[in-house]
Amino acid sequence: MPPRKKPSRQRLRSSLPPSPSTPSSSKKSNGNAGGMLRRDPATPLMADKDLGDLLESGSGVKGKEKEKIELGGKSHEAVEADGFGSMGKRDREAMILLVVLYLLQGVPTGLAFGSIPFLLKSRLSYSQIGLFTLSTYPYSLKLLWSPIVDAWFSPRLGRRKSWIVPVQAVVGAMMWWMSGWVEEAMAEEVPDVRRFTWTFFLLIFFAATQDIAVDGWALTLLSPPNLSYASTAQTIGLNTGYFLSFTVFLAFNSVEFSNKYFRSTPLDYPLITLSGYLRFFAVTFIVVTAWLAFFKKEDPPAEDDPDMDIRKVYSVMYNIVKLKHVQSFIILHLVAKIGFQANDAVTSLKLLERGLSKEDLALAVLIDFPVQIVGGWLAARWSTGARPLRPWLAAFAGRLVYAVVAALVVKAIAPPVGTAVFVGVVAMTLVGGFTSTIQFVGISAFHTQIADPLIGGTYMTLLNTVSNLGGTWPRYFVLKAVDYFSVATCHVPSTSSNDDILIHAEECVSDHGKHVCAELGGTCVTERDGYYATSALCVLLGTAILVFFILPTARKLERLPASAWRVKLPERL
Repeated sequence: MPPRKKPSRQRLRSSLPPSPSTPSSSKKSNGNAGGMLRRDPATPLMADKDLGDLLESGSGVKGKEKEKIELGGKSHEAVEADGFGSMGKRDREAMILLVVLYLLQGVPTGLAFGSIPFLLKSRLSYSQIGLFTLSTYPYSLKLLWSPIVDAWFSPRLGRRKSWIVPVQAVVGAMMWWMSGWVEEAMAEEVPDVRRFTWTFFLLIFFAATQDIAVDGWALTLLSPPNLSYASTAQTIGLNTGYFLSFTVFLAFNSVEFSNKYFRSTPLDYPLITLSGYLRFFAVTFIVVTAWLAFFKKEDPPAEDDPDMDIRKVYSVMYNIVKLKHVQSFIILHLVAKIGFQANDAVTSLKLLERGLSKEDLALAVLIDFPVQIVGGWLAARWSTGARPLRPWLAAFAGRLVYAVVAALVVKAIAPPVGTAVFVGVVAMTLVGGFTSTIQFVGISAFHTQIADPLIGGTYMTLLNTVSNLGGTWPRYFVLKAVDYFSVATCHVPSTSSNDDILIHAEECVSDHGKHVCAELGGTCVTERDGYYATSALCVLLGTAILVFFILPTARKLERLPASAWRVKLPERL
């Protein structure tokens, strides 16, 4: 089958669902240039419909309401699918491709955001782990180079494949290279945190670059009525990759888990080593990239697409940022995640300190995984209509409550961890994972609805970058705050008196710090745990920000018409 031609920019502009507050008989200057694509004024807007009432024509399933559009003088019907099964063949194939590409992206991010901090926790302090979290910053800085990804490409290979193919090949090569030294570096008494930080910084840099290209490709891979499902594909793919690199890997990397469930004779090494995991996915990256390069055709750019060099793309991005409501949206993103940063960054590590094993925590996340997938699908369905940000706001309040409950649970847990405590942790993980997924998919669906597909990579990256930055910039300071507010001493019994010798410990939290204290013949005693003060401070700030800024701002933003988010693009030179 010959590749389908990429939709013209007039079609892309006009076929995106406008805000429900926009009259269906909007002026031509708001996206119906030249009358290429017009809505039937008598037809309700797609954004007002419930997804359950929209079925794709030609799929063999009866639909209720179909939106009429006029393209090239002919009448067509554009409807939103009721689910994956009711999508057309091309959209189903696009969904599968997007899930695979996002899954690959989730593999290195799952290691950097999840497993590596867990593995280093036994040898490093919270401040040192805070230094490693700087390796995740490329996801929050990718806006700086996203215009290059939008502007530079090979027409022969394709606008998005020009970046996805080489970047994935580099990630595969890096993972193979890392597999040769990572085990030895991890086994050092005090691992070189700077080496790990820089290595994973580069790995995440390339994964973030792939994300820019895939985000932009998603806007043209899926048909306009099904664009909201791009966030669903992202959730399924990223969560699966993250789940494999975090939950599955931690479980099978545990000697105790491997011996308990898979071996009749105990051995002193796990089923999956970090180096073996890296080699496996290095090969996977290369295989998928080769298939993408040689067998997947990308639709060519439309003839009337603007000729955008880098200067023009940066100019367009600047014009987007100059919009007052975009500025409000950026500020909202930068402060929205402060309230639950202590919970996201520290709670899991505290559960380990309280006696929960890595295998138990991995099992809890394993149980949570299908709930996240279901939550992602539901959030995509809920994020439509007159209040597309409503699920995001509801989940926001839920995450604040969950942060308080999590801190109380950590406070109540005492070793050894019994079945009742484990069940409570699982329930807590399910609630936390569900609310987090609802927020992620809800805001991603809103981004998809307002982004201009003509500069899809840049527009989506601008929105996703500030969203990611809102979660990464506070994390370093939160981890530093936990150490700052903590007071720990090393109690060493005196040989000449009945009183212990008290040694103030700068680092008496990690296994390494406790080991140093033990070598002196003492015991680490935490007199004040900074986690609780930091968590309380975050929740109080988050609640105030929600009530006085986020709620009124979000309600204003979701009432804006789609045309309010567009900027004038430069014409072809």
